[in-house]
Order: sequence, then C-alpha cells, then structure tokens
Amino acid sequence: MVRFIKPNQVLPLRSLVLRNGKPEIDCVFPGDEDLDSFHLGYEKNGDIICIASFYLKGTEGFPGKAYKLRGMATHPDWQGKGIGNQLLNFAIVYLRGQSANYLWCNARKKAYRFYQSLGFEFISEEFEFPEIGPHKAMYLKIQ
Repeated sequence: MVRFIKPNQVLPLRSLVLRNGKPEIDCVFPGDEDLDSFHLGYEKNGDIICIASFYLKGTEGFPGKAYKLRGMATHPDWQGKGIGNQLLNFAIVYLRGQSANYLWCNARKKAYRFYQSLGFEFISEEFEFPEIGPHKAMYLKIQ
C-alpha cells in the first residue's frame, strides 16, 4: 500500500539502494523537511519497500507548477515487480489534485526505461553525477 511517510523514513532505502550503504545522515537531501515537500512509501508486511520524495521545484525552460522527483528507490528484493510503478502512479494522481503542471527528475541510466514506460521524456543530454553515474533529466506533463 502506498502512503505518505515522514522524511526520516526514506533514509534506510536511500542508504541501501542509492548511496551504497553510506550512513543515513549522509542520505538527507536539501528540502526533505520543507513544508511543500512530500515523501511516499510503499509498505508491505510492515516494511517500507519502495520510496520517493517530491519537492516543489521547477526546471529551466518549463513554466508552471512543478515537482522534482528525487530519491526513488525500491528494495532489491522487490525490484521489477511493479511496485515503483504503483507508487509513481499514486504520486501523479496526487500531483494532479495539487494542480501541478509537470513532474521531472534526474534519472539514473539504469532507470531510463522505467521512467519512459510511465510517459516521461528526456529533456537533457546525458551528464554525470560524481560517485553516482550517468543521468538524464526527464519530464512528465501532468496537466
């Protein structure tokens, strides 16, 4: 089940999946505690197995109310089972209700096809985040 969660609840999966086991304190992102940010988790049997964070923030060249998706991660035991898809679809419906015009992210290379399957389009050339790897900015029109 997808639900809203507190910022600190995203840290264990961020550490495990996105930051190669770095201490959770090193997995806090700027804006996590902002009042207009929100975090979603997919809970199964009492464990949060998929997360994503959303920040009220646009990107250059795209006007309107926008949210940036960051820190999406699914526990390795649950990847490829459609859980991330369910979580993002929940977010898109919620963002539509918040009158957001679009959602965007800096997607890791291994997640390009996942985001494309949800309707995201590339809006940048590939670039590198040190210690993390290649990314492209991606965009999804909501309304």
